Amino acid sequence: MNSLVLLILGAVLFIAAYATYGAYLAKQWGISVDRKTPAHELYDGVDYVPTNRFVLLGHHFASIAGAGPIAGPIQAAIFGWLPVYLWIVIGSIFVGGVHDFGALLASIRHKGKSIGEIIEANIGKTGKKLFNIYAWLTLILVVGAFTSITADAFAATPAAGTASVLFIFIAMLFGEFVYRRNANLAVSTIIGVAVIFLSIWIGYKYPFLQLSKETWQYILLVYVFFASVLPVWLLLQPRDYLNSFILYAMLIGGALGIIIMRPTLQLQAFKGFTVVTSAGPQYLFPILFVTVACGAISGFHSLVSSGTTAKQIDSEKDTRFVGYGAMLIEGLLAIVSLISVSYVAKAQGAPAVIFANGVSEFMSSFGVPKEFGKVFITLAFSAFALTSLDTATRLARYIFQEYFESETGKTSWIADKYVATAITVIISYVLVTYGYQKIWPIFGSSNQLLAALALLALTAWFIKTGKNPTFTLVPMIWMFAVTLTATLLLMKNFYIAKNYLLVFLAVALFVLSIILIVVTYNTLTNKKTGKNTNIKM
Repeated sequence: MNSLVLLILGAVLFIAAYATYGAYLAKQWGISVDRKTPAHELYDGVDYVPTNRFVLLGHHFASIAGAGPIAGPIQAAIFGWLPVYLWIVIGSIFVGGVHDFGALLASIRHKGKSIGEIIEANIGKTGKKLFNIYAWLTLILVVGAFTSITADAFAATPAAGTASVLFIFIAMLFGEFVYRRNANLAVSTIIGVAVIFLSIWIGYKYPFLQLSKETWQYILLVYVFFASVLPVWLLLQPRDYLNSFILYAMLIGGALGIIIMRPTLQLQAFKGFTVVTSAGPQYLFPILFVTVACGAISGFHSLVSSGTTAKQIDSEKDTRFVGYGAMLIEGLLAIVSLISVSYVAKAQGAPAVIFANGVSEFMSSFGVPKEFGKVFITLAFSAFALTSLDTATRLARYIFQEYFESETGKTSWIADKYVATAITVIISYVLVTYGYQKIWPIFGSSNQLLAALALLALTAWFIKTGKNPTFTLVPMIWMFAVTLTATLLLMKNFYIAKNYLLVFLAVALFVLSIILIVVTYNTLTNKKTGKNTNIKM
């Protein structure tokens, strides 16, 4: 199979979906430019900041992408390229795109609050508490896993660590000049991107930060603490915005290389519904659908959409561009990742290595030296793993604070942003010492189950406000079927392996989900009355 056909077909389908299905959803959901968004209504210069749609797309895309759309398709390729490709395309358009777009809009209509607050308004306080506990536990898994992964990458590739630290200071300067000194955005972007690529060259030629994994772990945890509490315009937003250009360059470079090389896929199209691996038998259902997460749907996206992005939307008309558009771009990246592993049927090594080898081979077709290409792709992969890490920490802080809000709207000392961040970071460190290899298996299932719960919240919102819930109801049923089955399989595997901590976590997440489903059903069928609020539609 010629990979160019898959790339072009995917791009055409995504563009068509944005212009048709995305526009149809916007009409059905009543997108209006006349509504004042939380970024204007609640402007505080820290979290609530009206942002140019292109800057916000970069911030949002970098935050949701991370390493997920690269690692997932590569790991799922054990089933063959065809089922992975179909899930990426169908999932991005009808499941993930709807999930991200809906979560972003729902948060805007609820003053930029998280999915937990949306659940409280439409299901009740019990539902909110259950969801926030679940979401916070999932984010703790994200922070713990990505701290360990990023520390591993930086220790093994000092160039990546050096360049990433330089990125941080460049981003802060960018934020200061654009938001405080009113520098021209286009000029600042050109200069910022040029300096970013200069820092990559510096890291490649002079990797002066050659530190151990343990040292990087401490540095990263200190970094995410400050990334969580500093104003969003100073670090998180400009860093994600500038990093998005690296991801765009990587995506364009890989796509252009595929167009020029037109490599033939060496991987078998379909290997069967059950594939035997060194870890035992793997079942296409449900394993494929929890392995390819960010490239088709990811619960983490709902937290980004409702946690940070919704607070920065300048106008409601930007929600389709940012929410639905970013998911489709991520789907395209997942296709490039799938092609990279399918090009070499017996690719070995970590997903980052496989992806770097494949894409650097494609980029060599238009003159980029392969070794430099490998370094660039590895740096990009590491940079976006770090982006997922700092975004997850800030989101965990938001949810922790919301959980402890009182009826009067005041917060207790434990919900102070510094305290909330410190508790999140300390508990994440415990998981880091436990080892990401042991906690990673549960991350995929918990993340996708989080997506099902977010779709549950959106469905409840649409039902209570008289909107057609079909667009979220059907994906919700599918995702619950996938993730609850996967979680049960994990419980069995963890128990057999005597990994009792993960057994406990899997059981806790499963039970929380079942209880939330029951509470939602009772509320919507009037068996139990939830909190009644006036919601703008």
